[in-house]
Amino acid sequence: MPRSLKIYIAGLVAVSAIALVVTSLVIPVDPRIGLALTGNQQVDVVIGLAFWTVMTLLASAFPVQMPRGSLINTSIATLVAAMTLGGPTAAGWVALIGTTELRELSGRVPWYGTLANHAGLVLPAVVGGIVSFAMIGGIGAEVSPLVSFAAAMAGAAVFFALNVSFTSITVSLKSGQSLRTVVYGDLPTFFANWVALSPLAWLMAFTTMKVGWWVTLLFALPFWIMRGALDQIVEMREMFTQTVESLAEAVDARDKFTAGHSRRVQLISVDIGRVLRLSQGELEALEWGGLLHDIGKIGVPDDVLNKPDRLTKEERAIMNAHPVIGANIIAPVTKLAPELPLIRHHHEWYNGSGYPDRLIGDEIPKLARILHVADAFEAMTAARPYRMKPLTNDQAMAELRKFAGIQFDPSMVDAFTRTHWAAGINDPGRAPGPRPPVPLLAQAASRMAQSPASDAGLPAKGPEAKVSHMAPAPTVALSPTVAPPGATSPAPDPAS
Repeated sequence: MPRSLKIYIAGLVAVSAIALVVTSLVIPVDPRIGLALTGNQQVDVVIGLAFWTVMTLLASAFPVQMPRGSLINTSIATLVAAMTLGGPTAAGWVALIGTTELRELSGRVPWYGTLANHAGLVLPAVVGGIVSFAMIGGIGAEVSPLVSFAAAMAGAAVFFALNVSFTSITVSLKSGQSLRTVVYGDLPTFFANWVALSPLAWLMAFTTMKVGWWVTLLFALPFWIMRGALDQIVEMREMFTQTVESLAEAVDARDKFTAGHSRRVQLISVDIGRVLRLSQGELEALEWGGLLHDIGKIGVPDDVLNKPDRLTKEERAIMNAHPVIGANIIAPVTKLAPELPLIRHHHEWYNGSGYPDRLIGDEIPKLARILHVADAFEAMTAARPYRMKPLTNDQAMAELRKFAGIQFDPSMVDAFTRTHWAAGINDPGRAPGPRPPVPLLAQAASRMAQSPASDAGLPAKGPEAKVSHMAPAPTVALSPTVAPPGATSPAPDPAS
């Protein structure tokens, strides 16, 4: 366990314990939480606490794991109800005992994980209860249903914010993911869960006071349905991700040399994105775009894809068409709309000599520029039919630096050097050369695109017409169309 995680858990547990003890001594449990079964108020309060603890145990028994590693369940409903009825002290003790899970009792969760889980619920419950308690005016205060509802929602909001924060920090420190990635990755689902369950929690508490404790049992069915719906959402997302991964593996499997290529490009791209502090949506686009960037190679014949020698002009034109083919394949899938620019433009060069659309500089989508660097590094450091001996990591880094500002966006190369993939690599650290004048490059690209026919015999009009044998594959740094004097380049990499 990282030292930072140990310190964090120790501090969170200490603060939670102090908060619960002090609150218990200062603020008594509101008798409204009692079940009115024996006629003895103190006994009824104890029975009420036990009842809501059992309800919370049931709500916590079937958590759903989110993609980033957090767990979510419907216990917020019973905790907010206990908070509304019994105040902060009741909410704290119900959270402490009622959130115990079977996996904790069976030893599947280490002791420090159990402490962190409970502390991350007790402190939010106590603080949220204090906020709600203050809004209604104290123990036993008679307020209108509107004020009661507002107080419950305020307490639930505080509980939600603190619980999500504590949980996200724990997951971040444990997994090494950035806090922003964890928070924003699962926040929409957390928020939807809070919006749906908090009003139901107040209604459950209100009907319990007005009708009786047995009404609470009627809420079990909608809570179970909501938990099932959440599980279905996560399961569908996971199934979609697995389908995308299988599709990428099917493309890579056409050549034993590229097995796992798309997966590695995905990992490198996402790590670059994290260094750049991209949004969760952008990171997800890099995840799926990295997996599917070469999907268009389905339309490339095996004799071209696996050719060990240099490609002819005609073969290069066929190979260079794969980004357009891939974008056309993915276009009907609405869910993958953010990934289309990555798939189509991951072979564009920073100086405008790439393909298929000869975009220049910032015209190239940012995520495609990230993917370009990741794709190139992975291809250069792996064996290929035409280059059985891969480049070393140091050599590959030298190529990235050499062609920064020409083939690659220099800022994306810099970001790559700050990922763990570049750890221990000898980085020449050369500042990228001056970017060639855009007008000259644009004129050159325009002349080539407007010629009667390309050297590969393709029509001049349309995006596909810009596919040219002069635009090399991006996975190995090559001499650009406008190259500095004395520039050299490795062999082409058509099967990256």
